[in-house]
Amino acid sequence: MINKKKYVVAICGASGSIYGIRLIKALLERPCHVIVMISDGGLKVLEHETIFNAQSSFLDFLVLEGAKLHESATLEIFSQHESCAAPASGSFIHHGMVIAPCSMKTLASIASGMADNLITRSADVCLKERRPLILLPRETPLNLIHLENMTRACHAGATIMPPCPSFYTFPSNIEQLCDTVVARVLDHLGVEHDLVARWSQKEQ
Repeated sequence: MINKKKYVVAICGASGSIYGIRLIKALLERPCHVIVMISDGGLKVLEHETIFNAQSSFLDFLVLEGAKLHESATLEIFSQHESCAAPASGSFIHHGMVIAPCSMKTLASIASGMADNLITRSADVCLKERRPLILLPRETPLNLIHLENMTRACHAGATIMPPCPSFYTFPSNIEQLCDTVVARVLDHLGVEHDLVARWSQKEQ
């Protein structure tokens, strides 16, 4: 995997697993290595919100979802319990981690430095190594604890990106709507894409 960009995508137990799936699909269309982490809660939400079956292959699921893998793309999948996976070490170099969606429990763990599973440990490593960490917190309304945890994570170096879709591109389905969020994530990772049209002022 020499010269291949590496990205970490975690899916946690909040509604909105489609954001993580759309992001993984977009990354796999490029010559990069994608490391996927799915929490226990994330598995339950995936099964509830999508056609995913925990007894089947995650890669097969992505293909059923329309993923078109680049010939040089590679994929690794871990549960939250595999604490010895490479991203848990600061010596493992990657180009950014995204938690999409990010549950309030995971946010709280990151904000308090409680690196008690692979996902939160990998996020903690991103912060200490000053690597990109993008959190898509999925909750509403937000209470003071949520807001303070977001502030703490932001101060520590994380990018807080609530998955708020945009409508100026007139998305015609849920996938296109979600891609308006995924496009912003890719922008912050420095990944070129053409998921959505960029805003330009129309002639009057």
